[in-house]
Amino acid sequence: MIRHRPFGSGHPYSVDTEQRHPVDPVAAEPLTLGVRTSGSIEGVTLEYTVDGEFHTDQLSPALRQSRGQTVDGGHLASAQARLARASSGWSITLASLAQGQRYRYRFVADTMEKTRWFEFTVFGWEARGDRFVLTDGVSIARVRMPLPLKPGEHVTGFGERYDTLDHRGSSLDSVVFEQYKSQGAERKTYLPMPFAHVVGGSGWGFHVRTSRRVWFDIGESDPTTLWIEAETAPDGVLDVVRYEGTPTQVLDAFLAEVGRPEELPDWVFRLWASGNEWNTQAEVMRQVDAHRDHDIPVGSVVIEAWSDESTFTAWRGSRYEPGETPHSLADFEFPADGPWPDPKGMVDELHARGIRLHLWQIPLIKMRPHPTGQAALDAAEAVRENVLIQEVAPDGKLRPYRNRGWWFPLGLMPDLTDDRAAAWWTERRRYLVDELGIDGFKTDGGEHAWGRDLRYLDGRHGDEANGTFPVSYAKAYGDLLRSAGKAPVTFSRAGFTGSQSHGAFWAGDENSTWEAFRWSMFAGLSAASSGILYWGWDFGGFSGEIPTAELYLRSTAAAAFVPIMQYHSEFNHHRTPSRDRTPWNMAERTGDGSVLPVFKKFADLRERLVPYLAESARESIATSSPLMRPLYFDHPADPLVWEHPLQWMLGRDLLVAPVLTAGATQWQIYLPEGEWVDAFTGAPHGSGLVTRDTPIDELPVYVRAEAWERLRPVFAP
Repeated sequence: MIRHRPFGSGHPYSVDTEQRHPVDPVAAEPLTLGVRTSGSIEGVTLEYTVDGEFHTDQLSPALRQSRGQTVDGGHLASAQARLARASSGWSITLASLAQGQRYRYRFVADTMEKTRWFEFTVFGWEARGDRFVLTDGVSIARVRMPLPLKPGEHVTGFGERYDTLDHRGSSLDSVVFEQYKSQGAERKTYLPMPFAHVVGGSGWGFHVRTSRRVWFDIGESDPTTLWIEAETAPDGVLDVVRYEGTPTQVLDAFLAEVGRPEELPDWVFRLWASGNEWNTQAEVMRQVDAHRDHDIPVGSVVIEAWSDESTFTAWRGSRYEPGETPHSLADFEFPADGPWPDPKGMVDELHARGIRLHLWQIPLIKMRPHPTGQAALDAAEAVRENVLIQEVAPDGKLRPYRNRGWWFPLGLMPDLTDDRAAAWWTERRRYLVDELGIDGFKTDGGEHAWGRDLRYLDGRHGDEANGTFPVSYAKAYGDLLRSAGKAPVTFSRAGFTGSQSHGAFWAGDENSTWEAFRWSMFAGLSAASSGILYWGWDFGGFSGEIPTAELYLRSTAAAAFVPIMQYHSEFNHHRTPSRDRTPWNMAERTGDGSVLPVFKKFADLRERLVPYLAESARESIATSSPLMRPLYFDHPADPLVWEHPLQWMLGRDLLVAPVLTAGATQWQIYLPEGEWVDAFTGAPHGSGLVTRDTPIDELPVYVRAEAWERLRPVFAP
């Protein structure tokens, strides 16, 4: 075997052994060409022509690389291990490339195995007016353009970002990517947008109107300039729109283009509860009963491990006849001794208790292990009905795209950007909504479309369409729910420009650390400033060892004052002790007697806060002022708000300043212009710095003085 893939796997942050790098060769820059071979091959030759002149060169052994993901355990570790291959890598680096040169090349092994011929033309940077274009003389691959930055201006937004609120002095890009843990350190995100606010001067913002990858140098190389560099269509058109005004006016103009949030039911503001080990009906009801027994209100339950994880439509342990048409509830038999003996009865019981139920989904047809039964029929029909994303194979032909991520490797991916394909996919789930009464879907895994060599059903290539996939994914499930007369409640991790209109979102998987807690707060504020209204995170952390009681309760307190309050935990193979992030398990594991009463205090407060949140969400949709918003939205000319970036307004009347450091018994808060009342003590305050004691059952929350009488019952019932 000898294989060369010019575009590699499409991993945006790693170079594969078998690829061309850079994919679009640039004049005066080195070009590396690589291949992957089977162990029997002991030598590889590059045969190539430059403007028709023939050359040969020998390749050198290269360290084999693939997809560049480093993981530290959890659900990706086993997938990474399975992907390890016994193969060899070879590479060669060419220099002295000149713009406009035409290369044609192939690789020949000492066994006489050959790749097909590949071609490229060398690009070069050229100045054109106030822009620079990367061109081969015919087509354009990228465009670079400057925007001026003035002293005192802060640049913020860019979708969901975990590392900071103000990005001036740094660089980042916008590409949908599954960064499992350490998002703040790695500066990668599931939910990017090429949109930003520039705050502190006259007030403006901009949107790069593209779904292709964009890079931003935000005053890092030149403090006075923000450079935008973007992949483009071959015509090189790059449309950058500038908005003038306050942050709310800028966001309103952006949302007018890309779509506004849709109002979701008030119940989404109640506590959400889940755990990956809640994988039987008995366990789900045991946890729900525990909420009742501890008198802790819960509004939504998410079940992740409900399906056979082969079809993602059939309950694990159910019996049915595989078929090519969508199943109805009557087609299934649920054994009394199975994991889910009565799903319909379970849903009805949850509804009777005022609890909504959401089921986990993944937008893939799982192909490992080799599918059988219904999964095999689904895979065959998906190919036959042409509802899949395709890719360019090493032989140059189109074939169904096989997932290149670590998670569910080689799975087939329906093209949910296409209405016909989306309907084919969601109809197989209709019985869950129409007959079982499921209230929503956790639309996980929207980041699996990698590579510009992908082909979508409307003809778009991956470089243009991949970013739009998670938007269409959530929309498809929202349309299914809406068609059944239900609210389009989806709960997604990945997204892009346009996601604002489609459901709720949670920040990516993280460990239970104070650092991850702070990263998540940045994520929520930057997502909100980009128009994401319904946002939350796995408070207390999702993965690894459980949080300390202090971390758990401080994050619980903060979560009571973000749009979506939810706890969740990673699958732990049912080992003991449990790592569930339920308050009773946290109380037992930590041995801290304050956990249950303090958790209940904040859960009860959250219940009382729901009407305010619902009212504020409606106001946010009407005005474009985010529900959870950084202080610069209300005080764009106040430089001190940037010294306290992890404070926010929740609606019009609440200022929230969570405690984000271990061991803190006091916390400094900045109160901007206005009159304020401490929500827990009733003490009045003017603007300025306040240092407040922070017992574990309180956090700094301040109410606008004019709203205090109306909101007093929320805090002192």
